[in-house]
Amino acid sequence: MFTYKPVTISRAGFAFCRYSVAVALWVGVLWRIDWLVGLCALVMLLSAVFTVSRAPMVLLYTFTVDRLVPSAKVVVDESGLRFAQSVAAVVIGVPWLLLQFGPVGMQEAVWRFLPVVAVFKTLGALGFCAVSRLYTCAISGGDCCAFLKGRSRG
Repeated sequence: MFTYKPVTISRAGFAFCRYSVAVALWVGVLWRIDWLVGLCALVMLLSAVFTVSRAPMVLLYTFTVDRLVPSAKVVVDESGLRFAQSVAAVVIGVPWLLLQFGPVGMQEAVWRFLPVVAVFKTLGALGFCAVSRLYTCAISGGDCCAFLKGRSRG
C-alpha cells in the first residue's frame, strides 16, 4: 500500500497546480472568500482521488498551455503526492466545512487558522512539502527521520 510510485508529468503543469492552489487559498483567506477556500479543498480532494497525473489543474495546464509551449517532464512520487494532497484536502476542507456548518462563534477562529494552512500550502508549492517528505521517509523505513526510528537527536 505504501510504496514509491514514480510518474512522469509536465513540469510546468505541476508547478501551475501547486502555485495556483496556493494563490487561490491566499486570496480566499485574505479576503475571506469562503467558496474559494472550498474550491481549493475540492481541487486537493480531486487531485488525491485521481492522482497527480490526472489532477484537475495539471490537466488544465497540459491540455491548454502545454500544447502550445511544451514543458520539460518531471518524475514525481505519485503515492507521496496523493498522501500530501489527501492531507491538504482535509486540512483545508474541514475548516471550510466549519465555516459553512459550524457554530457562528467558531468562524473567527477558523479564519485565524487558515493563514497557517496557507503558509504550509505555499511552502509545499515552493517545493518544501513536509507531508510528502514525511511519507517518503516513512516508506523508506524511517532512515531519514530520527523520531520514526524511535531515536532522539543528540
